Amino acid sequence: MNNPPIEVQGRTTDYHFGRFAALSSAWLGSKWAFLGAGLVVAVWAAVGPLCHFSGRWAMVISTVTSIATFLMVFLIQNTQNRDSRAINLKLNELIRAMDKARDQMIDIERLTDLELDEMQATYEKVKTTWTQRQKRIPPAPAKE
Repeated sequence: MNNPPIEVQGRTTDYHFGRFAALSSAWLGSKWAFLGAGLVVAVWAAVGPLCHFSGRWAMVISTVTSIATFLMVFLIQNTQNRDSRAINLKLNELIRAMDKARDQMIDIERLTDLELDEMQATYEKVKTTWTQRQKRIPPAPAKE
């Protein structure tokens, strides 16, 4: 058998899962999915008296919601990861395109926490300096 290389198989799997996750998130985040979930809960509640509100009746909704929540966590995380990556790439392009922007800001999400803390301290100093300068500048006269 002539199988494609592992890299190609991985890209195909990632592509299919990414598409599935995006479509699922779009549909599951719709008003129709919400209405469907509400309908399931309403039917479950209506069946309660027929089952005498038994433990099994409660266990059914508990199990269904636990499984749905478990699966949704992974779908949501996948779409969040894709959105974050896309936003970071857009920001990187803006930084790259601006002449006065510092290129070291590109891909800072990959820095360690210590490196990010150092950068944050730098920007806090900039803010403090700006605030002190603003206090020394007299306010502009109000226009009538």
